[in-house]
Amino acid sequence: MPKTVADVMTRDPITARPETSLNEVIQTLAQKRISGLPVVDATGKLVGVISETDLMWRESGATPPPYIMLLDSVIYLENPARYERELHKALGATVQEVMTDHHVVTIAPEQPLRDAAQLMHERGVHRLPVLDPAGQVIGILTRGDIVRAMAADQS
Repeated sequence: MPKTVADVMTRDPITARPETSLNEVIQTLAQKRISGLPVVDATGKLVGVISETDLMWRESGATPPPYIMLLDSVIYLENPARYERELHKALGATVQEVMTDHHVVTIAPEQPLRDAAQLMHERGVHRLPVLDPAGQVIGILTRGDIVRAMAADQS
């Protein structure tokens, strides 16, 4: 019988709330040696994900878009909205200010592990929050979980 996401996922994952300070998240990621956390609201519903990638802006800062001046007008050569988002992340103090809250890829616990691996590969994500039918976070599936399951199958 093929393995499902529920067979391999980490149950009751560590989560963050939107109002959690970034310093607290940084300490949690470092101490637990994990690369990201699901972000949940007061009812436990997923509202986003915060990852090491989101936190990198704090250290690296934001790069202004290239522009040219023409007759006292500024013409941006790239979308200035990207810079505004990067700057907001670089200056953020709470999870809500820097988390990824759009296009969060999730999966249901009954899905085959093979489908989860394919989804992660296609979308280029490192983790999948596992949601129950009510949208509650009940687990997290990482690439490492899948590799450990593969290794266990070979033993």
